[in-house]
Amino acid sequence: MALLEVIALDAEDARAAEEGGADRLEVVADMAADGLTPDPDLVAEVRAVTSLPIRVMLRANAGFRTTTPELDRLRRAAELHREAGADGFVLGFLDPVGGIDNGALGKLAPALEPLPWTFHRALDHAADPVAAWRTVRDMAGGPDTVLTAGSPRGVDAGADVLVRRAAEGPRSAGLLMAGGGLRRRHVAMLAAAGITAFHVGSAVRPDGSWDAPVDARLVREWRALVVAAAGP
Repeated sequence: MALLEVIALDAEDARAAEEGGADRLEVVADMAADGLTPDPDLVAEVRAVTSLPIRVMLRANAGFRTTTPELDRLRRAAELHREAGADGFVLGFLDPVGGIDNGALGKLAPALEPLPWTFHRALDHAADPVAAWRTVRDMAGGPDTVLTAGSPRGVDAGADVLVRRAAEGPRSAGLLMAGGGLRRRHVAMLAAAGITAFHVGSAVRPDGSWDAPVDARLVREWRALVVAAAGP
């Protein structure tokens, strides 16, 4: 089944995304830093205007490493966002040598249960992306979604990597959500490889600007494209 996830920065974005036919929201703050943890009040405002599932970013800085004090703050943030109406979370960390930081994930995991979560594009910035993908893919109690472009440079550079990962089998294909510089021309090729989940942010805003709100018409066009390629 096709899934279109849209980044929402506020309630207006959420309302437009639902009107356009989005299936899920990723709620974040500060896209200048590629998405940080939003205020719980914002999540509550989004929850008040939409029935769509909401996944909230848990990320305290613009990089992909974290610290014990940050993890403490993120654990508390997860509790507050759950109370505000979050249905799931988005997170992922790298250790000092660029591998998946299982220790950080383990410390944060209890605050997430039993809600589902997405491992975000930290994967694309790993020192050994092949090993990192295997770690995330095979993680016990791990994510139900892996947001990835296949490359730190975006889907244009990483599309072939996504196709190879999807070719591993239905479980791998089902984990993958293509996003990060995703363009309309990518969808048919990725869907043909078995990827059915797609993630957009600036692509559903006029002129691709983060300063512009989500446009329901653009979301509707993306939803039609995704359904046509990946199935209803």
